[in-house]
Amino acid sequence: QVQLVESGGGLVQAGGSLRLSCAGSGLIFSIFTMGWYRQAPGKQREVVARSFSGGSTIYLDSVKGRFTISRDNAKNTVYLQMNALKPEDTAVYYCHAERRGGDYWGKGTLVTVSS
Repeated sequence: QVQLVESGGGLVQAGGSLRLSCAGSGLIFSIFTMGWYRQAPGKQREVVARSFSGGSTIYLDSVKGRFTISRDNAKNTVYLQMNALKPEDTAVYYCHAERRGGDYWGKGTLVTVSS
């Protein structure tokens, strides 16, 4: 059974930093595309960053230069380092694992950025 468990969310002031972690189990982590998505109140879920199994990464335009996705396949963990946080980054952040034939979601961790 695949499980993705996020941690690291919380309340932070604008301009601050947080590091999210997502620990996976029940999957061969290294062959999955791993991603971070977020959903703000009243808005649709959007992709924040993705890390492909080959090593490339992509980012939502509004977080480029502030957020960094990284992964440690040996630890089955993906991270999202978030710097220079803004109030508009407030959302529930979800970990996502994707491969042809299926995908999996974590339950999310709340990030609140106060102005």
